[in-house]
Amino acid sequence: MRDKKIKKWLQKRLKYNIMLPMDNWILKAIKTLVNEEQTESDVTPTQVKVKITHALVSNFDAQLYAEIIKAEYPKTLGRFAVGIITEVGDEVYGLKVNDRVFLSPTRSCKKCVACQSGHSENCADVAIAGKDFDGFFRDFVVCEGQEVSLLPSSVDDLHAVCLEGVALAQKVYDKLKLSAGDKVAIFGGSFTGIIMAQVAQYHKLIPVLIDNNAANLERAKNFGIYYAFPADDELEKNICASTAGQMCNGAVYITDSKINPGLAIRMVANRSTVAYAGFTSANFTLDLRTLLEHNAECVAVTDGYGYIDTAINMLVNGAVNVNGFEKEIVTECTDLPFILDTRLEGLALTSKMQLLKMIF
Repeated sequence: MRDKKIKKWLQKRLKYNIMLPMDNWILKAIKTLVNEEQTESDVTPTQVKVKITHALVSNFDAQLYAEIIKAEYPKTLGRFAVGIITEVGDEVYGLKVNDRVFLSPTRSCKKCVACQSGHSENCADVAIAGKDFDGFFRDFVVCEGQEVSLLPSSVDDLHAVCLEGVALAQKVYDKLKLSAGDKVAIFGGSFTGIIMAQVAQYHKLIPVLIDNNAANLERAKNFGIYYAFPADDELEKNICASTAGQMCNGAVYITDSKINPGLAIRMVANRSTVAYAGFTSANFTLDLRTLLEHNAECVAVTDGYGYIDTAINMLVNGAVNVNGFEKEIVTECTDLPFILDTRLEGLALTSKMQLLKMIF
C-alpha cells in the first residue's frame, strides 16, 4: 500500500514539475539528431521503469554524433545518467518506486563464449549505451532490474553521473598492479585524467599529471595533484626531479589528450605497464622499438564494466571530488546538437561538466 501511494505521488510530481523539451534524442545519421516522442513500454516482471533526471553530455556522445565512433543507426544517444524508479516488476527485489538509481552504461553482449557459459563478468564484447544499445537522452528507460544500481543518499547526482569514470579509473589501477608510494604518470588533464589522478591518490599512489593546456595543469593543482607538468622538452627532467631520479612506475595515457602517445612509454621505468584508457576513440600509432626497449606491457581500458559497485563505494568514501570542474546545467534540451558540436571543437580541452536536467 505504501509503495502504491509513493508511486501515485511521484506520477503526480512528474506530471506537473517536469519540463518536457526532451523526449527521445535519436541519432538517425551523422550529425542528424532528431527528437521524437517516446512510446510507452510495458514493464516485465524482471524489469524496472526509470524516469531520467540527469544525463551527462560527454565527449563520447559527441564522437558518436560525428561518427568518429560508429554506431548502427538509429540509436538514442546518452551514455551516463541517473534517474528515479517509477515502476518495479514483481520479480525485482531490492528496488522500489522512488528509489534513485544509476543506469548501467555497459551490458554483457550475451553472445560471446564467456556469456554463453554463464561468465558474463568476463564478456569479450561489452555493449555500450548510445553505441550498441539505446542510450539515456530520453524521458524514460525500461530495463532489467540488475541494469540499475541503487544510489546512497550521500552520493549526489553530480557525482553519480561520473560513476563510470571512477569505475574506469579503478579498472586501470587494477591492471597497473602498482603499490602504495609508486609514481604513475597520467597523460591528459581533462575530466577523465583528473578523476584518474584522484583514484591514484586514493590508493596512495603519487600521480604525475602531464598536459599541454595550462588551464588543465592549474586545475589539477587545485584538485590537490602536486606534480603537474607540460609535455615539453623539460618533461623527462621534471619527472626525474619529482621521482628522486627515477622514471615512473607506470603510466596512463588518456585517449582524448592529443599528446604524443609514445611519451607514456618513454617516461616509465623498464618492465612497467602503460594503460591507454578513456571513453573516446583515438587514432595513433606506437613506436614498437621504444616499447621493446622498455620491455613495457600495454593494456587498453575503454569502459568501467564490472566496477560500478566499487565506484559507488569509492564515492561514499570521498575518493573523488568533481566540485572543482566547471559546470553547466542545461534545461533547454533543444540546444543538444549545438552542445555536441561545441564539444567536438574543443574535444581535447574541455573539462566542463554539461548536465541535462530533466526533472525539477
